[in-house]
Amino acid sequence: MSTPHGYRKALRMMKYADHHGFPIITFTADLKSEELGQGEAIAQNLITMFGLKVPTISVVTGEGGSGGALAIGCANKLFMLENSAFYVASPEACTAILWKSAQAAPKAAEKLRITAQEHYRFKIADGVIPEPLGGAHADPVWTSQQIKFAITQAME
Repeated sequence: MSTPHGYRKALRMMKYADHHGFPIITFTADLKSEELGQGEAIAQNLITMFGLKVPTISVVTGEGGSGGALAIGCANKLFMLENSAFYVASPEACTAILWKSAQAAPKAAEKLRITAQEHYRFKIADGVIPEPLGGAHADPVWTSQQIKFAITQAME
């Protein structure tokens, strides 16, 4: 979905949900692509999401990076899987901009504080959803139950 058309489709569905009073739940994972018109589509989503009247919950399930992640991740409640990351600029992009070298990516990752635990500590994320040993893909049923529990708790 990380194309301008996909963001417009998501925006249309968010407006529909808002009109009919349905809560909105988004899942953010690996949304990193650049296409013509994408910036405008992302901006429209951000503007609209800030004005929604229904509850919005976003769950970061992987690597939510760049403006694409923000375009569907702007919510009343933000949850992150234990091993997920959420950022506007990747550590590699930061090192290219700041130090002109990709070798400093680990240092940039540490300074950017992009992990679920750090986002929770700084009150950016409302909760960290536990993952099974080996990651979410090791037991998707258990992971989905944990996600369901977090969303259900947030809706109460």
